[in-house]
Amino acid sequence: MAAVTIKDVAKRAGVTVTTVSRVLNNRGYISEATREKVYRAMKELNYQPNEIARSLLRRRTNILGIILPTVAHPFFSELAFFIEYYAYEYGYKVMLCNSQLDQKKEKEYVEMLRANQVDGIIMASHTLEVDEYLSLKLPLVTFDRQIAPDIPFVSSDNYLGGTLATNLLIDRGCRKIAHICGNLRLNMLANQRNRAFVATAQARKVEYVTVETDLNVFDMRQYDTLVLRLFEEHPDVEGIFAGSDVIAASVMKICHQRKKRIPEDIKVVGYDDVSIASFLTPQLSPTRPLISSATTKHLEHGKGCTKGAPVHTYVFAYEAQIVDDVGMAWHCAELPCVFDNTDLVPTATGGGTAAKSWRTW
Repeated sequence: MAAVTIKDVAKRAGVTVTTVSRVLNNRGYISEATREKVYRAMKELNYQPNEIARSLLRRRTNILGIILPTVAHPFFSELAFFIEYYAYEYGYKVMLCNSQLDQKKEKEYVEMLRANQVDGIIMASHTLEVDEYLSLKLPLVTFDRQIAPDIPFVSSDNYLGGTLATNLLIDRGCRKIAHICGNLRLNMLANQRNRAFVATAQARKVEYVTVETDLNVFDMRQYDTLVLRLFEEHPDVEGIFAGSDVIAASVMKICHQRKKRIPEDIKVVGYDDVSIASFLTPQLSPTRPLISSATTKHLEHGKGCTKGAPVHTYVFAYEAQIVDDVGMAWHCAELPCVFDNTDLVPTATGGGTAAKSWRTW
């Protein structure tokens, strides 16, 4: 049986092919009565528009590409969830790509997205060289990574977050603190958390140590080993600033195994506010996840990315509040600040939920 064509729809509806095309592409004036006739004919004939042809005509596919390190990591699985959720609200579908720190794989995904003429790419990976993305000639927004002055990115204020977390540990009486973080050889904005950690510890004359993951930052299998090594080499550590809530969960597990009480013997600060943290014990006061508003900024950026247009960077700041006297804390306010390019001078502020948050046990 031959496929139903636009001509068949026009004949059934009693209109011209041009009218059917206008209805499908929502172009030009079409009366509601005519529009209903066309839709009815499409339904009766079970007609499915050729999306490829329509995309070529409109020069847009309403598809976004997402490149993540791995959705196996709770943080990126939540990020993917919110990107898909808000993309759909904006009228877009998504193509999800896991780079898994494989340069060849990530390059193939980039070529696939280009070949499929996606309307834009949200990049949260750090595997490929920057030049691969700069040559894309597609709207691009990066997450927690700055690759060029003319490429917008969305990030938390990592330095402020590191300062707040470190100060909180010290204010709660910790005399020796540790930061378990990603590999500092990677050029990531998250490295600013460690710079803040070191600067704050030095300024307040507190002993400190930094423990880094290997280059595969998001490989969760290494976290237990890092925590065990920390406790073996520094048994007197009293506070830990974990680079993510997943690392914080690993710290809490090892503390339980070694009979270290939280927060009496050791205090732990996490970062990211992924939903998995709400299942930990001691339980935390609930906070809204970072990813929701970060995602909306990605999509707003992507829609507005045209050559020569002003480039803004969204860096989210926040402040903290102790909610009880046993070492648990949560952020109470988050203020997104807009920065022009790389100047990092606020040009506007507003209320709302920040891109990142942190927790303390």
